[in-house]
Amino acid sequence: MTDFIWLIIALPLFGSVVLHFIGSRLKEPVAGYIASATSVGAFFVTLVAAVPAFAGDLHRAETVHLWDWMPSIGASFTLQWDQLSIVMALLVTGVGSLIHIYSIGYMHGDERFGRYFTNLNFFAASMLILVLAGNFAMVFLGWELVGLSSYLLIGFWFTEDLPPAAAKKAFVLNRIGDVGFLIALMLIFKYFGTFDFETVLHDPAVHIAGGVATVIGLLLLLGAAGKSAQMPLFVWLPDAMAGPTPASALIHAATMVTAGVYMVARAAPIFDLSTTALTTVALVGVVTAFVAATIAMAQNDIKKVLGAGSVIHAMGGEQDMRKMGGLFKKMPITGWTMAIATVAIAGIPPLSGFWSKDEILAAAFARGGIYQAVWALGLVTALLTAFYMTRWFVLVFLGESNWSEGVDPHESPRSMSMPLIGLAVLAAFGGFMNTPFFHGLGNFLHPVFEAVQEQHAPEGSLEYILIGVSVAVAVAGAAVAWMFYRGDADARTHLLDRISGPLGFLDNGWGINSGYEKVIVAPLARAAEGMSWFDGKVIDGAVNGVAGGVNWLGGKLQGVQTGFVRQYGVGLLAGAIGLVVWVLMGGGS
Repeated sequence: MTDFIWLIIALPLFGSVVLHFIGSRLKEPVAGYIASATSVGAFFVTLVAAVPAFAGDLHRAETVHLWDWMPSIGASFTLQWDQLSIVMALLVTGVGSLIHIYSIGYMHGDERFGRYFTNLNFFAASMLILVLAGNFAMVFLGWELVGLSSYLLIGFWFTEDLPPAAAKKAFVLNRIGDVGFLIALMLIFKYFGTFDFETVLHDPAVHIAGGVATVIGLLLLLGAAGKSAQMPLFVWLPDAMAGPTPASALIHAATMVTAGVYMVARAAPIFDLSTTALTTVALVGVVTAFVAATIAMAQNDIKKVLGAGSVIHAMGGEQDMRKMGGLFKKMPITGWTMAIATVAIAGIPPLSGFWSKDEILAAAFARGGIYQAVWALGLVTALLTAFYMTRWFVLVFLGESNWSEGVDPHESPRSMSMPLIGLAVLAAFGGFMNTPFFHGLGNFLHPVFEAVQEQHAPEGSLEYILIGVSVAVAVAGAAVAWMFYRGDADARTHLLDRISGPLGFLDNGWGINSGYEKVIVAPLARAAEGMSWFDGKVIDGAVNGVAGGVNWLGGKLQGVQTGFVRQYGVGLLAGAIGLVVWVLMGGGS
């Protein structure tokens, strides 16, 4: 029975509503406790509802109809419970709960403490609407609410200069992607006559051919590129780090950026009809990963790399990694958890990153054709990822301390360190869920994708060769970074100075953001200024000129209105005489 899964959304939504009205009047930790309790409650409801699926008893999607919205177009408030929505709901509520708890310590002392947790709960509820939706219309509702809540969180510190601008930038770029999503929905309704998943996704080939599937798939991908910060709409993500760090973790690492992944996965039967759309998804993903990895190699702002919150808290707000170092002794819990995260993201077995990364790379290699180029670029990206992860760990936690005067690093409070430990455990052991020992995440999700042609990794000796190459590449990237940043400091400084040009190019995000400013933003700004001048000088000038003429004429005619009845009588008599004369002279014929 899944009739109670509406509670998964209702709990954080209830917390958001309550905190909206009374959060500012509560003493500081209470608002955090309420928000965290509703998120943890949603997590446990998700676990209970997922038991049949874990036991293998959920063979097809179950739906819970809440109420009608626009039933004529298949748009109702209906929740869908299947293996995909279970995985996403567990991710949002599980990781989201840890971030809620972490935020209690991180946001300590903030004057808008209650408002922050209002927005955090609202974001969680919005994301859960998106992943539990039973039709595309409801997905779009959650999609837009996620955009709104991310805008509120990114711009939370609105009295500063950067956060409001970053929030607007994220909001606008997401709207660009949403245009593609919205047009895709129009096409879906045109060809399917409904937004209901059962009709649209059961056998889409009955309704659409490959060409239409390509158009719909590419438009959906445009929406996903905006929400998940993929090429070419990724430029909002670095600026969005201006928001509170836990919010950045929730939005940019754990949930919001997976919204695009979820949407593409949910629409997999449509993508499966178009080789072009599938190939574009792979290319966009691998190119984005490569570009992001190269940028991360040159970044000095820890918030734009990883593991920022606890370190920034310990360093009194410092974010420049060049002013850190030697923090492992001061922050052993954070140090060990970040070491685990570093090895996991680098893709070193047996941690979680290895199982996910290597299966994707192996499947790309097995598919052949252009996908082997995807595999090759993915390997390069894996090398760069291992390099920049090791780089940041060495710069922050090892070596000599480079702290600014007056900085006294310290371990984070338990409300922050305990969630870090929980996330480290997931990073260390969570990947085993996607191994043959546990029948694999792919097997768990198989009922959702049974109608889709799945690409499996190669078997036999080739599989082990690909694994060996991938692991060797990751180890090489980590080793190079270790030797370079743990080696001679003078030699390192000399080399970095020599390549300062390329590093600046990477630090500037390949110039893509500034390119947008020059090619798109600046011309539009000039056009807006021109339209403003035209509106002010021409349109307003014409209106003001007409108004001035009318005003002048009114001034001249106002003498007619004297208020004396005898004058009005004389005027009427003169008019009557004039009319009679005109008629007698033949004017009326």
